[in-house]
Amino acid sequence: MVFKYGIDQLTLHKVEKIANGTLKAVIDAEAEKKIISCRKKVETITKNNTPIYGINTGFGPLCDVQISREETNQLQKNLLITHAVGVGENIDKNLSKIMMICKVHALCQGYSGVRLELIERIIYFIENDLLPTVPKQGSVGASGDLAPLSHLFLPIIGAGDFWMDGKIIPAKKVLESHNLEPLELHAKEGLGLINGTQFILAHTITGLLKMEYLLDLADVCGAMSIEGYKGSASPFKEELHKIRPFKGSLAVAKRMRNLFKDSQNITSHENCERVQDPYSMRCIPQVHGASRNAYYHLLELAEIEMNSVTDNPIVLSETEAISGGNFHGQPLAMALDYCSIAVSELGNIADRRCYLLIEGKYGLPRLLTKSGGLNSGFMIPQYTTAALVTENKSLCFPPSADSIPTSLGQEDHVSMGSISGRKYNQILENLEKILAIELMYAAQALEFRRPNTFSKIIEKNHSIIREKVDKLEEDRLLKDDINNMIQLVKTKKILVK
Repeated sequence: MVFKYGIDQLTLHKVEKIANGTLKAVIDAEAEKKIISCRKKVETITKNNTPIYGINTGFGPLCDVQISREETNQLQKNLLITHAVGVGENIDKNLSKIMMICKVHALCQGYSGVRLELIERIIYFIENDLLPTVPKQGSVGASGDLAPLSHLFLPIIGAGDFWMDGKIIPAKKVLESHNLEPLELHAKEGLGLINGTQFILAHTITGLLKMEYLLDLADVCGAMSIEGYKGSASPFKEELHKIRPFKGSLAVAKRMRNLFKDSQNITSHENCERVQDPYSMRCIPQVHGASRNAYYHLLELAEIEMNSVTDNPIVLSETEAISGGNFHGQPLAMALDYCSIAVSELGNIADRRCYLLIEGKYGLPRLLTKSGGLNSGFMIPQYTTAALVTENKSLCFPPSADSIPTSLGQEDHVSMGSISGRKYNQILENLEKILAIELMYAAQALEFRRPNTFSKIIEKNHSIIREKVDKLEEDRLLKDDINNMIQLVKTKKILVK
């Protein structure tokens, strides 16, 4: 199977496969025609003296300054250099690759006016893992991600740096080792490269791929905690959720029923005296389901953005290039902030389940240890989940609710979506840790329900956990146990289906 840039539709998992090298992506003849045709339109515009933003004028507040044909190429080079003002640590190199994949697909739509040669150079970088360094901070999310995209494409002109074997190497040196000459940018090309939402989009894609697994994992954690708590399966009956049929709630309730299938432990107490469980147990479909609804929404918007043209101006003909606002990150920014709250809530409810498991109710010993007093058992890891939950809550302030004018007021409303994307991924990383600790708690609680057995998936996961973390009999250093659990989550070793 081959993906055709500019022709086929990108999806979350197609981006992932192109990035990891399991899906070949090419420019086919149809896309080439579109690229070449649009390039000719730009060349016609440059021959005329009609002012078109970014092609033969200055940028931002300097849009009223016309540039001569002789200075057009220098204008594009200056644009790239002057906008590379990002600061802070560099983003993960896989994010750089995803940014390039998304940018190539956008340029291949045939509305950006760049040369085929330029796009082919970016594809060479992708296919040969020549991944530019990009600082995390400095984008306001309109006119797109100017600073990060400038850093991303500096190596095209022989500036900037690449990641090589975990080290940062000057781009010029790396290009020489590949027998590549730096390219000279022509009219419109610098603007085509750095206008766009690919920094926001790459963070969205990376976050969605992680959230997809963590949503399923949260259900598994909840099911294992309910089993350990000897909670009820009745709140997950289909009849209950069909009369309030939110898509997320229906999906989670169904998953919970499957996670309890053939559980001897669940059926062993069906007629006990308890009337209902705390909300963090019985409201899992409603809470986890609401987070799923947020995921569905962001996924829908992200896949639209993956297949969109987000630079500026958009070249329509030899006489018309529209200076619009497709670069504005607001459509993703607002949904990213919504999804950040959704992820934070998954951690919030998981911490509450951890707390219930150490209360010492319904046959569980306090702090999940039979020798409390001398031993603190699982008292303290819940401090960690509480700290992570509060950190996530503090990260939920919506950057998209803020805007600071830039470019002397020409860019007077910006999305701050780049910050939304970065915070979304921070919250996801914290959730991984919270769920890892809940799994450790739940596995310990299950020990006190033997000889009862559980569903196949819960039994398998209990075995996977016990391969890395032993049952806690007496106090020991839990740091390694927690780190082992986090690795199980990060590497997706815990089964979710």
